[in-house]
Amino acid sequence: MLTLRQIDYALAVARNLHFKKAAEECFISPSTLSNAISELEAQLGVKIFERSNKKVIVTNLGQEILAKARKIKLEVHNIHELAQHNSAGLSRSLSIGIIPTISPYFLPIVLPKLQKEFSNLKLKIEEGQSQILTNRVKEGELDMAILALPYDVQGLLSFKFWEEDFFWVSHSLNKNAGKSEIRASELEHSELMLLEDGHCLKDHILDACNISSSSQYSLKASSLNTLIQLVKGKMGTTLVPEMALKELVGNKKDLSISHLAEPGPHREIALITRPNYAGMESVGLLIDFFGKSLKEFDQV
Repeated sequence: MLTLRQIDYALAVARNLHFKKAAEECFISPSTLSNAISELEAQLGVKIFERSNKKVIVTNLGQEILAKARKIKLEVHNIHELAQHNSAGLSRSLSIGIIPTISPYFLPIVLPKLQKEFSNLKLKIEEGQSQILTNRVKEGELDMAILALPYDVQGLLSFKFWEEDFFWVSHSLNKNAGKSEIRASELEHSELMLLEDGHCLKDHILDACNISSSSQYSLKASSLNTLIQLVKGKMGTTLVPEMALKELVGNKKDLSISHLAEPGPHREIALITRPNYAGMESVGLLIDFFGKSLKEFDQV
């Protein structure tokens, strides 16, 4: 008989296309995973995966089987959600994904207050890039996720609770340092450094500045903190969302900040979830709470 555990194992292999990585994700040994998949294929009488020493390929029939398996897992998850939904307010377990250009600055603001106000809430936080989190919400592996918009949420529901602008950060010795505002046209020769591909913040900055994605930048990094350290080292300049300013720049005298004087808001922060998510009451409570917490922080 097909089991949920077998479904989990097969979906992990499909996500990673690598048995060792999938085994690590499932907290089992590669041999245990391999045996479980072989047993599943024997039960079904078909091959879901083609395996070699170098790669794993999902067969055409395997793609159809895994699509059904995702739906089964999602329905089981929905049953659990319905059972938990009888709890009042936010007094249950929630899994929330959040992108790395929001999490280090957002979580310290809201988590202490959230734990104080909803002491029975059990949170599981997962950090990841927008595409990964969107897929995990769609497949029922996360209840919801916090993303920056605009972004294609692929049929999911999005609930905006915050909006913000970008600020240009330069070394205090930069020729444009000290300006309260700066236009995108003035950044053309500022050795602008951006996050590497895959981060939606990069796309939002390109849109706000009306810069082509094919333009060349002096350097690309994987985190905002790295970019700020490079600015301090006079390697170039960067753009930072308002939420991150206090944490990244603060009162550092060797850095200068200028508001990006382009039509805004430059990005919106939203909670996304599935249209059939059973805990919509929780979504409403969270977006109200998040918006209120950020507004209080912004006024400090």
